[in-house]
Formats: sequence, structure tokens, C-alpha cells
Amino acid sequence: MKNLNIGLIGYGFMGRAHSNAFRKVNNFFDLAHRPVLKAICARDGGKAKAFAERWGYESVETDWRKLIERADIDVIDIATPNNTHAEIALAAAKAGKMILCEKPLSMDGKEGVRMVQAVEKAGVPNMVWYNYRRVPAVTLAKQLIDEGRLGRIFHYRAKFLQDWTISKDLPQGGAGLWRLDVKAAGSGVTGDLLAHCIDTALWLNGGISSVSAMTETFIKERKHTLTGKVEKVGIDDACAFLARFGNGALATFESTRYARGHKALYTFEINGENASIAWDLHDLHRLQYFDHQDEGRLRGWRSVHITDGDHPYMKNWWVPGLQIGYEHTFIHQVADFLGGLESNKPAHPNFRDALETQWVCDAVLKSAKTGKWEKVPRRAGKQ
Repeated sequence: MKNLNIGLIGYGFMGRAHSNAFRKVNNFFDLAHRPVLKAICARDGGKAKAFAERWGYESVETDWRKLIERADIDVIDIATPNNTHAEIALAAAKAGKMILCEKPLSMDGKEGVRMVQAVEKAGVPNMVWYNYRRVPAVTLAKQLIDEGRLGRIFHYRAKFLQDWTISKDLPQGGAGLWRLDVKAAGSGVTGDLLAHCIDTALWLNGGISSVSAMTETFIKERKHTLTGKVEKVGIDDACAFLARFGNGALATFESTRYARGHKALYTFEINGENASIAWDLHDLHRLQYFDHQDEGRLRGWRSVHITDGDHPYMKNWWVPGLQIGYEHTFIHQVADFLGGLESNKPAHPNFRDALETQWVCDAVLKSAKTGKWEKVPRRAGKQ
């Protein structure tokens, strides 16, 4: 196998998820490339060193620019706050590095365009970590839709609910809480949670043409960790929007961090002319399926346990009946990225795909301000 040297920027939650994927992928997938944990980069050298020792990175950098300049780095993996994605990606593309970038791609569509243009001009392989596409049940849903089993699709509904920001005493900004700082995050639940829902929806059902949205910031001011001052909160705590797809389907999307009792409830349901499917992250190894063509006496929702070798990705894991989890979705994404390098058929979602999600997010936030239906300003092209 050919070694592929990884330079990871950021050591938080996503940094761990990515590192685990790089370490495990060759144990379960037959690939022509082997990720090598070459360097971890973070501003806090002490914490970066501790992370390197735990995960097996060979070296540490505290300046991402120096990391990109290194000739022994093949892939730059961006696992940093949203407001840093563009600058890092533009520099990495200019240096000819392959790029993996955490979601959302950018702070807004305009910034995302620059990122897409940079990677396409440089011709470097690129991908965005929308990992829920790689849940075997979600991938199976994609296969069923593409096979025409649902027929014409009428409805798509999705929600992503959390409850971790309800306390008014929770500050904004800094490590772990940058998602509450609009300058670092760009938006709240729209870019953080709904972006996942939107990416999945675009992949399963095609482009979204227009949206009508409402958002709310329930706690208007919070102390800022970095300044020590009480400052206005600029992110959205909750967002709900209606959407029309290009294929005529209607949709509802909802996300909040104020749904007491929910830590990460991500669900979607799709209703078609012939059949319906539904999925729940809390039961991620099952796909609910209803087929109207079943015999009437036995017609009803069935729960398909996604563990057999003919289900997506599952032949690489355990024997039928044994489940996998959240962390495996990142392993699948790395496997697909590496497989794309070998086959010269790039894996998705790439930067251009992720830009389409960003345009939808922009339209949602604009609609929430204008109180009107807003057209999605541009589509990056359905893949």
C-alpha cells in the first residue's frame, strides 16, 4: 500500500473522530492507500503533544501554515471552527495538498465559492465530512430511491434536536463553545445541525429550489469566554423551515438546541407514491420501510435490520446481526475517499456538493430575516 501522510488541524471532538477513522480504515477495508498520522496541529502545543501521544501522531505543529508548507504532508484535514475553514483550505489548495474539511464548508456561499474555485483550479482531491451519508441504513435509503422503489416523492421531513444550550449561564466563545459565537460559527443550529439534514436531503432527493424559514435566539446575551464581557448572541438557537424541491416534493426541516430530553435526535421520513422510508439516528442500524405493493393483509411498516453482508458497507464488519455505530461512518468516509483516489472516481460530498448545502443555509437565514419565501440563489450541481 502507498502511504498517505495526514496533517490534522484541530484536536477536538471531530479531531478524535477523524483520527480514529484514519487508524482503523485499513483494518477493515482493502485499499491501495494507508493513512499515516504524520502531524497534529493546534495553537496549544502542550495539548497538541498530549493528543499526538494518545493517537499516535509522529509530530506536532502549532502553526497551520508551517504544516501546509511541509513536503511530507499529503492531506490536510481541517477540524477547526468554521471561520477558519476558508483560509486554511485556500492555502492548502495552493500548496497542492488533498483536503478533507469539516462541515459546514464555509461561513456563507460567497466564501464557499472561493474554496470550490481554489480546489478545482489546483485539481486536488477534496471532501467534506458529512458523515451521515455513510450510515449503512441511510446509504440503503439512497439505493432504494435510486432504484425507483418509492416512485414519485411527495414529502421529505427532517429534524435534528438537542438540548445542551438551554442554561442562560452557559457562556459563548472559546474552546468547545465557539458554536455559540457567531463570529466563529457563522450561524447556530442552521449551519451546525440543519446542514447535516440538508446535505442528506439533497443527496437523497435532489436540489431544493426555495425555502420559507423562521429562527429564534432564546437567550439574547451571554458572557463571552474570551473577552469576559456580556455580549449579544448572534447565532440562532432554533430554526424551522419549509422547502420545495426541484422535483416538486414538499419538505419540513426543524432544528433546535432547546428540546429538553434530546441530545442528538436526527430523523428523516420520505413519502413516495409507492413506498415510504424513515430513519432515526438513535436506532441508526434500522431502516423503517413501507411498501404499498405488499399484500393487503400483511401491508405495514417493516423494520429492516441493516447488518447483513449485502447491506452497504456491512460485509467489511462483523457477522450478520451485529451492529456498528457512529464512529464507523467516519471510517466509511475515509474508505470512500481513498477508494476514489485509486479508481480516479472522486468520492462525495466534495467541496462543490457542500457548496450547494451552503446556498440552502444562506437562503434559510435570509428568509428568517425577510419573512418571505426565498429562492436558493445557486446550485452547485447535483451529484
